[in-house]
Amino acid sequence: MVFLNGRFLPLEQAMVPVLDRGFIFGDGVYELIPVYSRAPFRMDEHLARLERSLGAVGIRNPHSRDQWREIVTGLVAQQPWEDQGVYLQVTRGVAKRDHAFPAGVEPTVFAMSNPLVNPPLELVEKGASAVSAVDNRWLRCDIKSISLIGNVLLRQVSAAAGAAETILFRDGMLTEASASNVFVAKNGLLLSPPKSNLILPGITYDVVVEIAGDLKIPVEFRDVREGEVRAADEIWLSSSSKEILAVVELDGRPVGDGKPGPLFRRAWQGYQDFKRRVMRKESVAA
Repeated sequence: MVFLNGRFLPLEQAMVPVLDRGFIFGDGVYELIPVYSRAPFRMDEHLARLERSLGAVGIRNPHSRDQWREIVTGLVAQQPWEDQGVYLQVTRGVAKRDHAFPAGVEPTVFAMSNPLVNPPLELVEKGASAVSAVDNRWLRCDIKSISLIGNVLLRQVSAAAGAAETILFRDGMLTEASASNVFVAKNGLLLSPPKSNLILPGITYDVVVEIAGDLKIPVEFRDVREGEVRAADEIWLSSSSKEILAVVELDGRPVGDGKPGPLFRRAWQGYQDFKRRVMRKESVAA
């Protein structure tokens, strides 16, 4: 089952007109909410980011926060999986093809859920490989836009190389990866670019920062030079689906000693413990 414009219905019955601006222009935003044991993880934070994205592109938010919660929980309840990834998408709606915003158009709201597949334990223990590329996307990467061709092309660079991710640099500075935020560790200090228009403000990014604070791992937010990334002791990826994943090889060269480092191991375990605590609270609240 999926949700489309106020109704739950089978996927094969969900249809959107070809003049929907999401199809014509990629004129819309989206959100992905991880669900563990049927309890959405940090739903308020994800919905707040959806609201920010809608506001940034001038699309009217079609639902209240409570209505969004009902859509998410209703969709989760109709799926067979305990762990899910709920995808929400809002486009500007259906109108004749014209670049300017149409007046009086209802946004199109679509939501679906799929099994949430986190990295297998073997990959967590072994670590992943990544390649690098120039970040040639637009300058509003903080908007979670459905216009993802830039990210798609950059992710394909790593897919073609058999790697897990493409780490991006703009003017010699780290931004993020094609579908992840990036942290680097050097001499016990965790570094990451600060939130800006050049990176997506990740919900998991915030969780990693909280966990680092709990574990007394110092974190510094500043511009991170490409050379610092390549000389790092550890590199981490973070996202809703990856959670935290260590990069042990970048462009064919080992990161640190070529194994997931000690800070990563502490943070990964801390994430699992944090997740269990949060989900227990969510289950009690439900």
